[in-house]
Amino acid sequence: MWYEVQKLTRQGLNNSQIHRETGLDRSTVRKYQKMEENDFHNWIQEPRNLPKKLSEYKQFVKQLLSKKPYLSAAQVEDRLKENYKNLPQIHSKTVYNFVVGIREQYDLPKPRKSSTRVFEKLPEPDFGKQAQVDFGETWLQNKKGKRQKVYFFTIQLSRSRYKFVVFDNKPFTAKTSVEAHHLAFEYFQGVPKEILYDQDSVFMHDENLGDYLLTTEFSSFCKSQDFKAIFCRKADPQSKGKIENAVKYIKQNFLRGRDFVNIDLLNQQAIAWLERTGNIKVHSATKLIPIQQWEEEKKCLLPIKTKITNKELKSYNVRKDNTICYKSNFYSLPLDTYKDKDSTVLLEILDDNLKIYASKDELICTHKLSTEKGKTIRNTDHNREKSKTLEIYQKQVLEIFNNTEIAKEYFEKLHKDKSRYYRDNLQYIIKHHGLYSIENKKEALIFCLENKIFNAKILIEILDKKEKEIKKENQVLIEIKKIDDSKTSIKDEKKYNEIKTSNISIYENILS
Repeated sequence: MWYEVQKLTRQGLNNSQIHRETGLDRSTVRKYQKMEENDFHNWIQEPRNLPKKLSEYKQFVKQLLSKKPYLSAAQVEDRLKENYKNLPQIHSKTVYNFVVGIREQYDLPKPRKSSTRVFEKLPEPDFGKQAQVDFGETWLQNKKGKRQKVYFFTIQLSRSRYKFVVFDNKPFTAKTSVEAHHLAFEYFQGVPKEILYDQDSVFMHDENLGDYLLTTEFSSFCKSQDFKAIFCRKADPQSKGKIENAVKYIKQNFLRGRDFVNIDLLNQQAIAWLERTGNIKVHSATKLIPIQQWEEEKKCLLPIKTKITNKELKSYNVRKDNTICYKSNFYSLPLDTYKDKDSTVLLEILDDNLKIYASKDELICTHKLSTEKGKTIRNTDHNREKSKTLEIYQKQVLEIFNNTEIAKEYFEKLHKDKSRYYRDNLQYIIKHHGLYSIENKKEALIFCLENKIFNAKILIEILDKKEKEIKKENQVLIEIKKIDDSKTSIKDEKKYNEIKTSNISIYENILS
């Protein structure tokens, strides 16, 4: 702090500004400003008087720091509150001074961190707008001295910093993560409008240019709720810095130095910690108390939806050829349904239809029940590649045509005119398009719209033909520049500089 005060003083900050920046009392700021560096080093070597209010807890803190010197003053304060219900009301700064004094008196220095991580300050969202989710894991020691790994799911409301955490002795899956969400919503007494996630395999299979392929369980959960799931870009800690700080806080304040008994007791201790420290203490960034801010934020949260009670459906194995066998008939499935020998789907018979589900509330397809034997009943779109959706293809094509309004109009009409072959037309453009000028794209689209040409192959041919014509014109201009200006008449110059216009025959030749 002495160095920090000296630095801020050199930057021209006055005492009040340094007080707000560091949290030091103004008298302390003045004292540090007057001290030379040698005087400061001599001063910190002197033994300090411990706060009298905490003197009876000296032995407890000494033993705690002897065993676990890495504990922070905030963690020590929490352990005091946990073990001594009659602990007097004291400021956290008093506890900090008490811990520092004991460290100096008994030579119990805190191990230094190798590095610190820097985050960018982002604007505060509105109440009820956002929460952030993350996972954590750490090793604890049990009573027998053996190491036990624990995993936790934590979620924090971004505005109030009101947080929730739940532990498990196994890594979280999509199913247990969904259960953790329900517990958190009950604890928050509502649901935020947006929830920010990492691109974790628990939630998603893959990411394709901003389109996310969610896991089956989590996708069903999102569809059943009103919140919007938002996924961070990879290696983007700034956008989820609040929850990363919460994970760090849970590890360093609640978990560090804690003995493991069983997972149920750990979860009970976690809730008690949240109500005693995690959501009660003044937040270091906002300088506000999370539980008080939550009282305001919970008014803005969405209502909790009850869990959907799913009907019982019978499980069937998926065959390697992406079919299932039901009553001696084979029913087709989308090509990517079969993953391995353990791939299964769920079946429901409703009237004369066979409904096939990936999970209890995610319908894959529907077939008409066959009364014959040995037949293969196939949906026509099950032999198509489904890894890329129609929306993704359309997005790519619109980007090729610069997302202009004329492009949106053309492809909307192409969709209506060629609904069964719309995907094929989009794929043809993606595969065969070249580098075209914006003007040529616009001109070709307008021509196709006016002449009701809704065919990707013809559109590409028009664009290619136009580009060749432009290259020829450019080549002529290059040759013109080589002509000696002195031998060129004003009349010729006028002719050469004349602006070329598109010839309608270019398009008519393609159509003929």
